[in-house]
Amino acid sequence: MKYVAILAALGFASAAVLAVASPQGAGPGRGPAFDRLKAADTNGDGMISREEAAALPKLAKRFDQLDANGDGQISADELRAHREQARADRWKKLDADGDGRISLAEAQANAPRLARHFAALDGNQDGFLTSDELKAAHQRHRGAQAK
Repeated sequence: MKYVAILAALGFASAAVLAVASPQGAGPGRGPAFDRLKAADTNGDGMISREEAAALPKLAKRFDQLDANGDGQISADELRAHREQARADRWKKLDADGDGRISLAEAQANAPRLARHFAALDGNQDGFLTSDELKAAHQRHRGAQAK
């Protein structure tokens, strides 16, 4: 299942950041990024302080960008909002004509790795990828990893 690299390009960095454990919805099986972030939350408050972020250099480097309200803590809501914005920005770049779907030509021009796996990801074989098709492929991949 090589399309994981494609899906990673659509949001891996921001999705990894989102994995901070919040008291609600925390659970096992979220992967190594979740484990690293949970371990960094040394006081267990469900947020990452600047001091806690120091244990994760990539997170520490982007701390001010992620701390949207400037309170010195990165909350699950801030991470979620960042992830969604990053996903939207990536989609906008891929969907060059703005029609809400990615053609093979757009993938070839903007994401060669995506283009290589285009046929496997195009669930309904209509010649376009939608965000729903990419989400479904991501979920299939995550399900296969969990086994």
